[in-house]
Amino acid sequence: APRAVPCPDGQSECPDDATCCVTGSGTWGCCPMPQASCCADKVHCCPHATVCDLTRGRCVSPTGDTDVPLSTAFPAWKRQPPAPVALHQVLCPDGRSVCPDGATCCQLSPTHYGCCPLQNAVCCSDGQHCCPQGTTCDLIHSTCTSLGGSAPLAALPTARDVKCDEETSCPNGNTCCRLSSGAWGCCPLEQAVCCPDHVHCCPQGYTCDPEGGSCLQEGGTRRPWVRKTPALPRGGQVISGVVQCDEETSCPDGSTCCRLSLGTWGCCP
Repeated sequence: APRAVPCPDGQSECPDDATCCVTGSGTWGCCPMPQASCCADKVHCCPHATVCDLTRGRCVSPTGDTDVPLSTAFPAWKRQPPAPVALHQVLCPDGRSVCPDGATCCQLSPTHYGCCPLQNAVCCSDGQHCCPQGTTCDLIHSTCTSLGGSAPLAALPTARDVKCDEETSCPNGNTCCRLSSGAWGCCPLEQAVCCPDHVHCCPQGYTCDPEGGSCLQEGGTRRPWVRKTPALPRGGQVISGVVQCDEETSCPDGSTCCRLSLGTWGCCP
């Protein structure tokens, strides 16, 4: 259930409008009403603000205006581990710079890439602008021309790296977090909270809940925690954990070397 009530054991949960009650076997059960009273026999339950009269098999309110039969709890189910937030980023041909999902890497200079906020975009030869797919750059008139007309050129923001230390960096929009090995990892969130397990991270303003495998916000909002990726060496020095394409070129661990149309190597993430 997307909105479930977690039971105190941290492993069981009940539907959104139910209440967790301990059963006779010591496991958790669900009473099919919100904020219910759990009966002492560990089998039955009563609506909120009523008490269990087990001898008569009834739920009674202290004021005497409610008298209903006892309800039976049903078994709770095990909580599903939260799915980690999926990483969708476009890796640029240098194997180090990344652009957001749905963007296109465009070369700004021999060593730097920028991100064009369009999918499958055309990169202009001035290294500063880009145009939508199927159009051409008209640098004289600063427009993108297609057979049907023209539109102004889109300027390119730079793909920047987040510096962890002198040797290591993470893609733009990430946060540097230590891995359990002591090396730097990259959390795919800006200004993230690094979890003490050295594996996960949470968005800004949340705390890591190791019991529930999730991120908690003041007020009880939960969201799944995020798994970090290893950081890349600055300047592209080759280290273990990278995929060698040839003598000079490598891609980050977990990616695949694929030839680009120019004959150079690209990295498929």
